Amino acid sequence: MRRFVLLLMLGAAAAQDRPPALVVVADAIEREITARRSFVGSVEAARRSLVESEVEGLVAEYLAEEGQRVEAGAPLARLRTKLAEIALAAARAELKLRAEELRELRNGSRPEELAQARARFASAKAANELRQWRLGRAKQLFGTSVISEDELKEAQMTARLAEELLAEVQEGLRLAEAGPREERIAQAEARLEAQQAEVARLEDDLDRHTIRAPFSGYVVVEHTEVGEWLAEGAAVAEILALDEVDVVAPVVEDYILGIAVGMTASISVGAVPGREFEGKVSAIVPGADERARTFPVKVRVKNPEGPFLKAGMFATVHLPVGGTEKAVLVPKDALVLGGKSPIVYIVADGKAAPVPVEVGIAVDDLVQVKGGVAGGQKVVIRGNERLMPGQSVKVQE
Repeated sequence: MRRFVLLLMLGAAAAQDRPPALVVVADAIEREITARRSFVGSVEAARRSLVESEVEGLVAEYLAEEGQRVEAGAPLARLRTKLAEIALAAARAELKLRAEELRELRNGSRPEELAQARARFASAKAANELRQWRLGRAKQLFGTSVISEDELKEAQMTARLAEELLAEVQEGLRLAEAGPREERIAQAEARLEAQQAEVARLEDDLDRHTIRAPFSGYVVVEHTEVGEWLAEGAAVAEILALDEVDVVAPVVEDYILGIAVGMTASISVGAVPGREFEGKVSAIVPGADERARTFPVKVRVKNPEGPFLKAGMFATVHLPVGGTEKAVLVPKDALVLGGKSPIVYIVADGKAAPVPVEVGIAVDDLVQVKGGVAGGQKVVIRGNERLMPGQSVKVQE
């Protein structure tokens, strides 16, 4: 403190000879805020998938490269498909045959076939009438002993054969006029449906020879290469979804009851100094680490393109877990950093006076300061980097 007072006196002496500095000021605000606690965690992908092959085969193309972004459904690898294509072509030809058989049955008999059946019936009917007349004539002749018994029996048999032929031809005509039976059509329909299912199965099998990305993300590990034989279930690539990330932080049991799903949290990442990200608590894992008595809390954060935040980065989650307290807040631009402790310049009687402060909770574009700043005081937010203690200032609008 003595050192700060000494520097203040020396600076004030030097500031007497300097012209007034042009500055922009803002009011320090006093209000109630919710205390926050910080928890160290790490960035994790919102989704992670080890993509595997559903079928076995030889890798003909490998399209995934580590670090490459892939969209959902994009091909990662293609297996050799020659045998699958041949089997599908044969099944489609069989399907066409089954469809034509069913169409033929549904169309019924052709007009030419009906005409032919009617002509056969007319011929058989005429032949039967002739045989019946000859049988009657043979009976008369046998009664007068003109023909023998064998000749009569021959006439009887010929007439019976003519009757049977007529009945057969008549039944054929009836069937031709009625068309195919419903049972035969149903059987043909079932055969067609079975073949359609077989074609669908082979189409799906052919499609599964192309291994695709299950969601949009980034390839982080390659597990195969062109020319390698893949067994069913073999790994092809590992993909991370990074459009959104989860920052997972262990929270001690003293604070876990003050956290709720949907609560807004701010995230700072060591690899990105001076920048904060906003997210919402997406999950609170109800099982604690028995040794540390901490519960994993997941905060979902939208990831700027790049991806800016990468899986595995260290991050600090700032959560509002305490009660409310009165605090003095100033714009973040009011802080002058670089010394042993941050300072804020307040303006009083046209002069700038540096006040050492302790930085507390950040609230939007404001930050809590603990020290000699009171609510309502004017603090310099522009032009404070070049100010000297006790220097005259001219406030700009």
